[in-house]
Amino acid sequence: MSNDTTTAGWLTPTGDPPDDDEALERKLSQWVRGLSGLPAKMVRPRWTPTQAPLLPQATNWCAFGIIDISDDGNPAFKNQTDDSAEMWKHEQIECIASFYGPGSQSVGSQFRDGLKVSQNNAQLNALGLSLGSYTKFTSAPELINNQWVRRYDMTIYLRRKLIRTYGIKTFLSAPVSFFGD
Repeated sequence: MSNDTTTAGWLTPTGDPPDDDEALERKLSQWVRGLSGLPAKMVRPRWTPTQAPLLPQATNWCAFGIIDISDDGNPAFKNQTDDSAEMWKHEQIECIASFYGPGSQSVGSQFRDGLKVSQNNAQLNALGLSLGSYTKFTSAPELINNQWVRRYDMTIYLRRKLIRTYGIKTFLSAPVSFFGD
């Protein structure tokens, strides 16, 4: 079955898909680790099929997750060739980061302050993402195993540009007959 405009039917993108799901979460984990200074095992995706065991109350760690992805609603079609066209659009990725442990305020504050450093944003750009905005840092203690655990939350809004290529062919010629005067 053809995946271009030479035949009727649905078109699906060609080429490599963008990083989504676990691939995107790996990038976000790398970013959180880089800014917070937490080791790899202490930055965890918030929602996973199998939950990791809870960490001791005296451990500093972070749970992060994507809570919303919206797009700008106005894609542009660019780079038209004889065989394809690219659809460009921008997405906003809303993430929550929750910092747990006795030093959660300090670790979360370091993460928040790291958002303001241009070199850190350059590293984020290298991952295909850019910082949009973020919310205030909010205390949200959590009762875990009948013990109150210190927790601080913030929401971060990231942006990314997505490019998908479709088999939209150009008109090279059209069979047209003119008649009349």
